[in-house]
Amino acid sequence: MLNLRPVIFFMGLLTVVLSVAMCLPALVDVADGNADWVHFVEAALIAGFLGGVAVSACWDRQRIHLDLRQAFLITTLGWIVVSVVAAIPFVSLGHSLTDAVFETMSGITTTGSTVFSHLDSQPLGVLLWRALLQWVGGIGIIAMAILMLPVLRVGGMQLFRIESSESSEKVAASAVKTILYLFLIYVILTVACALLFYLFGMSAFDAITHSMTTLSTGGYSTHDASFAYFKQPALHWIATVFMVLGSFPFYLYARAATTRGRAMFADEQVRGLVSLLVITSVLMAFWLYFRRDIGFFDALQLTAFNVTSVVTTTGFVTQDYTTWGSGAIGVFLVLMYFGGCSGSTAGAIKIYRLQIVYRIVRVHVKRLFSPHRVMALHYNGKTVPDDVPYSILAFLTVYVATISLFTMALALMGLDLVTAYSATVTAIANVGPGLGNVVGPAGNFASLPDAAKWLLIFAMLAGRLEVLALLVVFDREFWRY
Repeated sequence: MLNLRPVIFFMGLLTVVLSVAMCLPALVDVADGNADWVHFVEAALIAGFLGGVAVSACWDRQRIHLDLRQAFLITTLGWIVVSVVAAIPFVSLGHSLTDAVFETMSGITTTGSTVFSHLDSQPLGVLLWRALLQWVGGIGIIAMAILMLPVLRVGGMQLFRIESSESSEKVAASAVKTILYLFLIYVILTVACALLFYLFGMSAFDAITHSMTTLSTGGYSTHDASFAYFKQPALHWIATVFMVLGSFPFYLYARAATTRGRAMFADEQVRGLVSLLVITSVLMAFWLYFRRDIGFFDALQLTAFNVTSVVTTTGFVTQDYTTWGSGAIGVFLVLMYFGGCSGSTAGAIKIYRLQIVYRIVRVHVKRLFSPHRVMALHYNGKTVPDDVPYSILAFLTVYVATISLFTMALALMGLDLVTAYSATVTAIANVGPGLGNVVGPAGNFASLPDAAKWLLIFAMLAGRLEVLALLVVFDREFWRY
């Protein structure tokens, strides 16, 4: 029988950590003279009590050893528990449970879709809590992508599994050390981004919150106009650079420090992502230059920022790109599927999967006219394990099927096809804005019916868990033994 004590223990720890984090927006509201600090303190006390009870009830003096099923359950329940607990302050502030959970799930999964409006007049505590959720979600995603999903063999992630012949104690210690290194890199990049934002014109509060949501590729802003609120071109270019840095594999940063950057740019994912961003941005800049009579460098600033934002699944916008013409809309819809690198904060399919699928198709085509030819798949100079192509193809099949089912369900709820389809894609890909007048770059998700919001909450969770990890816990045999 599945032992749930370790699972409950870890959920309790997460809840306690969240209760401590809630003190930060409370302090900001106190400093700002806003009485809403009370709601964050109340939420922190509730979360701290519930988490403390769970930890105390399931405390085990012996070292906790997780089996595969417990790891799957922790990976899935962690996002759900954090989203529900983090929604307590929003509910206390008067938001409906649906809107509160939608906002927190969107935040913690770094999706960036929002149901909140009038952001410019929101209390500072609320704005900081939204940014903090995305920042915490970003490091959680990196940890999951580097330590959990490769072990769980989800969607070809075993390609990036960190192998070790050491004892389980040493492996656990190595995992903790890895997380600490990654966290340090994450903090350094966040601080660097915040300093640059501040030096080039942002207020201190905007610089801190936007650095959190830029590096986490989350896209929450403190303004209704998103990044278009900031007119300085330098800020747009700084954000573009840090969105790219957030979508690079974080485990390569440590290697790059010892190889003077060679490890980073020798990686096929990184080269593929950078090539995609540069080529697409330049081509679309020419599109705007010839179609809309915009100077080329102004057009390049627009396309570089918005293309990078969509590909890295950040979700910031500096202009409603749906007004650029049907061709641009088609390009952005396709770009939503790409995503960044494995081991980054970005969502969507990920570059490495598309690169390996391209190799699979190439090999298959050659075997059609040369059936006895023996060809091995290689990636990053290594032979791809036999189970990786199967895992990736299974992932893509389920990914497309999930988008189809959710689109159909939203359409049956009365949403027009553009809204239903783009809302589904942007939720599962964790991008943020969709297309059309309702959920497009100029709108938000507030007007959707509650049933549609809950469906999209589930879609955001499925996308962040790479779909397959979520399906595992719905299998009856998972709970049987």
